[in-house]
Parts: sequence; C-alpha cells; structure tokens
Amino acid sequence: MIAVVTFPGSNDDRDAVAALELLGAEARRVWHGDEELPAAGAVVLPGGFSYGDYLRCGAIARFAPVMRAIKAFAERGGLVLGICNGFQILCEAGLLPGVLRPNASLSFVCRDVELVVERADTPFTSRCAPDQRLVIPVKHGEGCYIPPPDLHPEQVVLRYATGANPNGSVDGIAGVVSEAGNVMGLMPHPEHAVDALVGSTDGALVLGSLIDAVRSHTEDLRQLGTLA
Repeated sequence: MIAVVTFPGSNDDRDAVAALELLGAEARRVWHGDEELPAAGAVVLPGGFSYGDYLRCGAIARFAPVMRAIKAFAERGGLVLGICNGFQILCEAGLLPGVLRPNASLSFVCRDVELVVERADTPFTSRCAPDQRLVIPVKHGEGCYIPPPDLHPEQVVLRYATGANPNGSVDGIAGVVSEAGNVMGLMPHPEHAVDALVGSTDGALVLGSLIDAVRSHTEDLRQLGTLA
C-alpha cells in the first residue's frame, strides 16, 4: 500500500491516488494531523498549496504531525516521493537538500515540459533508461530549485531538457534524491501523465517505478518470513 498525504490546501492528493490505482497499486489518503502512518510501503506527498503557501511553500507543512512519522519512516529507509508542493515540503523538512524559490519569470507556469533522465537506477526511475526523454506537465509558481554547494551530481535524477527549463532552476534540475536514495522530490507532476487521453503516459514510468520498488520490498519481506 502507498500512503498519500493530504494537507489543508492539497489539490492533487486525489489525483495521485487515482493515478496509483490506475497503475495497479493500492493507495490510501492520510490526513496531515495523523501522528502515525498506516503500514505502507511508500509515502507520496502530493502537489497543491499546503496551508495556503503562507510564509513560503512548505514552510508550515513541515511542522504537521504526520511529518514526524514520515521523517522516521524515511530514516528507516522507507520510500518517500514528493511532487511539486511535496518536493517543497521535503526540502523545508530537511529530507532533501536545497530550496525552491519563485520562478525566474515571477509568473505561475502550467504546461508540458520535456525532461531528461539522468539516473535510471533509483526506485523512482527504474522503468526509465538513462538519457530518456519524458514529457510531464508542470504547474507551479515557486519551482526554481537552488541546490546546496555540496550537492552530489548523482543526487540529480531529472533535468529539464535544453531550452525547456520553466522556472530558472539551477543547472536545469527538475528532480533530486536524498544521499541514501530513498527520498525523491520533483517539480513535474507524474500523476497527470498516466493516461494517453491527457497527452502523455510518461508519468507512469515514475509512479510505476515506485510501485515496482514497493512490490519488490514486500516480496522480500515475505521471503524472509516477516510478512504474512
């Protein structure tokens, strides 16, 4: 099962659940005020405007009761995916490096963008190939990613294709992973690109990779006899 967190102001939590279920996963929404997580194989922090984006995006959500459980889950090696506002929250919470600042244009952007896969050996991109091009939509006003000086090159998983950077992110970075590799954040919305009717199914490669990783881990536990 994959837990999808709902904060006040989330508006892509239902979309994330629907996309995961379309791809064959069991997904369940979790409330921001919950102090414990259900028995989940992964956690998704969806897009939206948590707590109205007051102060700055993700700044209040990082203090939500559920975030303590998510931090503990991530520290145990649990898989956590933050999409757009979820990426912002993970950076604010210190689970991912860097910060997200207002777009260079100072305007909200909403359009399909082309991405380049930098790494296909993560739990979030295993269905992809290195240098593969993906088309996934973005919709944000604060998506300019500024990495810390010590960001390791291998932490960059996705970049915007040349000429496709919608927000001014440094080095065109669109998605990064934690040093341990079990937490990922990205600004594009894979949950909006799982059905050909909306123009692209490339988002299914990202969410499908996460589902594969959860199933593989679950099977490993069964073989070890620690899961009924």
